Amino acid sequence: MVWTIFAVASVVLLGVSAGVFYGFSSFIMSGLARASDDAAGAGMSGINETALLPPFMSVFFGALLVPAGTGIWGLVEGRDGGAWVLAAAAVYLVGTFGVTAALNVPLNNRLLGAHDKGAGWRAYWRPWTAWNHVRTGAGIVATVLAAVGLL
Repeated sequence: MVWTIFAVASVVLLGVSAGVFYGFSSFIMSGLARASDDAAGAGMSGINETALLPPFMSVFFGALLVPAGTGIWGLVEGRDGGAWVLAAAAVYLVGTFGVTAALNVPLNNRLLGAHDKGAGWRAYWRPWTAWNHVRTGAGIVATVLAAVGLL
């Protein structure tokens, strides 16, 4: 029963994380792009600073750590769902966490350090959004894998 609770928590954390990235891919970035370049750059810089606070960071890291621990636990106990949940953690690690660290965060830092937020935004939003689509897809796949582990 306790393992199942952690497996459900894995699905929820992965789903919330994927939902955040989906929001950026589906309407936040295109909404910011409708503003002036200066306003969009300043707005996204504010979003990036706020993302470092506990409400998002606990989900972002939790969506990696809870499924990883739950998947390993499931494998050790011989649960059929353990491999699925661990696979979810692996997909999230590479496709969401890894892409964020290697690609989106450096772009965020460049935008944050830009003296001209308008020019920074123009160089930023298309590559950032493209990599965010990857994070969104990986988050969705990871959520589905963890959910299959509950069957």
